[in-house]
Amino acid sequence: MVKIEDRIVQLRKQKGWSQTELAKNIEASREAIGKYERNEAVPSVETAKKIADIFNVTLDYLVDETAASSFDKQTVNRIKSIEQLNDADKSHLFAVLDAFLRDVKTKQAYL
Repeated sequence: MVKIEDRIVQLRKQKGWSQTELAKNIEASREAIGKYERNEAVPSVETAKKIADIFNVTLDYLVDETAASSFDKQTVNRIKSIEQLNDADKSHLFAVLDAFLRDVKTKQAYL
């Protein structure tokens, strides 16, 4: 299972950032980042949100050790927009989405 300290390291390295660069971007100290990554301290909710925001992941992804994948903020915003649609529009959108996903799965099955 992936823990918050592992996620921070993973996300930081994906960006190619040092601990100092991450600290600068979230207005924290390099020492604090090191403690988070070594599991010597846990970031506050505010700091965890800053970390999630800077890496464009959800706070759930950052702190949920069982999360298998992340939804970037663009995907989350799209889901929120879908929730605001009326039932007929949702039905049409889901029909198109289901057809697309079915076609992708069919193509993958034959590769």
